[in-house]
Amino acid sequence: MRALSGLWRWRHNPLRRSTDLAEAWVALVALVLIAVAVPVTGCLVGAAAQDSLQRSVREQHRTRHLVIATVVRDLGETALDPDPDTTTVHETHRRVLADWTAADGTHRSGPALADLKSPHPGDHFRLWTDPQGRIAARPLDSPTATTHAVLAGIGAALLVAGLVEGGRRLTVWRMVRSRYARWDQAWDRAGPDWGKAGTGS
Repeated sequence: MRALSGLWRWRHNPLRRSTDLAEAWVALVALVLIAVAVPVTGCLVGAAAQDSLQRSVREQHRTRHLVIATVVRDLGETALDPDPDTTTVHETHRRVLADWTAADGTHRSGPALADLKSPHPGDHFRLWTDPQGRIAARPLDSPTATTHAVLAGIGAALLVAGLVEGGRRLTVWRMVRSRYARWDQAWDRAGPDWGKAGTGS
């Protein structure tokens, strides 16, 4: 709105300089770009990210398998979870030595994180594995992927808005510097005696 009012104000103003009108046009172009390019960029980036992430979700759900593991012995509590999206304040993960059967039927054994408060030998817990039976992170779920895609779209939109606004500010700054340089040249031409009686006669 400021750009539109600026253009209207300078339309027939006798005090208008060429740079005043140019600055108003730059502001209007920036406003149009922000109103059009920002949402379009956000939607395109968000849609591309959503498509890619949903493909990843389908691939992970196709290749990762949930198996039941059996505790062999407790290896102690751990404070870290490799998948922070699954952690809640009520979960306690303990490191255990466990046995499990992979999706291809092979027997596997190794350290794993069990969502058991006090695991004992013979306790069962669920474990995600890859096609080779190795422990894998829980597959990404669709709502989480959508959230990441929305955030990517918002981030791209904010980046474009920042670039447009930065370009506008840089253009106006250069115009102002150019205007000041022309003023300096005009003062130099006028000379140090400008304003004194009889100057120029």
